[in-house]
Amino acid sequence: MHPIRKAPVAAAVLLAVATAAGCESGSATEPPPDFESAESGCPDVVGSAREAVEEAQDVGAPWSGPTTGPEAATGKTIVYIAQTMTNPGVAGVAGGVQEAGEVIGWRVRTLDGRGTPEGIQSAFDEAIGLDPDGIVLGSFDPASTAEQVERANDAGIPVIGWHAVPEPGPSEDPELFTNVTTRVEDVARISADWIIAHSNGNAGVVLFTDASLPFAKNKSDLIREALETCPGVTLLSEEDIAISEASTHTVGRTSTLMSRFGSSWTHSVAINDLYFDHAAPALRAAGAEGDGAPFNIGAGDGDPSAFERINGREFQAATVPEPLSEQGWQIIDEFNRAFAGEPASGYVAPVHITTSENSGGAAFWDSDGYREAYRQIWGR
Repeated sequence: MHPIRKAPVAAAVLLAVATAAGCESGSATEPPPDFESAESGCPDVVGSAREAVEEAQDVGAPWSGPTTGPEAATGKTIVYIAQTMTNPGVAGVAGGVQEAGEVIGWRVRTLDGRGTPEGIQSAFDEAIGLDPDGIVLGSFDPASTAEQVERANDAGIPVIGWHAVPEPGPSEDPELFTNVTTRVEDVARISADWIIAHSNGNAGVVLFTDASLPFAKNKSDLIREALETCPGVTLLSEEDIAISEASTHTVGRTSTLMSRFGSSWTHSVAINDLYFDHAAPALRAAGAEGDGAPFNIGAGDGDPSAFERINGREFQAATVPEPLSEQGWQIIDEFNRAFAGEPASGYVAPVHITTSENSGGAAFWDSDGYREAYRQIWGR
């Protein structure tokens, strides 16, 4: 971990005063009173950030995904290789693939790579040995299984990634029929926008990432760049903790950060909500309030535990959720297009922000109407 520059005095003093006075924190979507009363650290940036956040919080947007495509192929088998099923996002997509597979009439099998290169490679070898019709790479770098990807390609098995490469859509190197994900630059930008808007441009931020995963490293780099557009926002520290080791390292790191930065630490952003599940006990032990600073936003994946923390105002204020089940259905639809000799759909889900004020008490986020749309396409 490493401090980037000195924390903004205004944010630290205001937070300390608010804590001493026992003030209630603000809502998850509007700046708390202590931040709102301070002179904005970047007025122009704050204005555009608030507009973007308001749009991203809309829960009534209609389905914008595909409405046409080939009818369902029959008798197909899909293998989903999970980076680790302890990652709720990976597991959520696996559940969506399984559900959609049952609807379309295919067999789906999930193999757990258990978060290690050896485990993922072993799972990939097993997947190829099953001679499936399609293979899903569930949130791991294809470069770590380059030999297996090549074998699958040579065998004519379509390979689809979920968070496998930085960009959505087809990939030539590695050869993927498509990669299903939101646009990482959009997720990064809206996460930073939320912090800028929520703090009125006055924040001391800790960024949690996993630099061992190119997708995650790229996301955190983009978040950092977006935060730097506001001079009043200070990046206090960037914490590199492997997702597979989050349960063992996040608590200790959080305790150290609280001791080190105190009230200067006003906001956090993590490339995955999972970090806040493990940070919460340390924040609680340090005397932090669940609905107070540091105000935490997850830049993915929007799993049920994140929604539980947000709805309960327990050490997480917001998330930028992937529509996990919806993306599982999209993966099945993309395979169906591949089997029919058609190109990928090109659909990329728009970013969304969930807070306690717009979640409706739900435990997940998906667009309205996707199940009906895919059923109609497949004739199911």
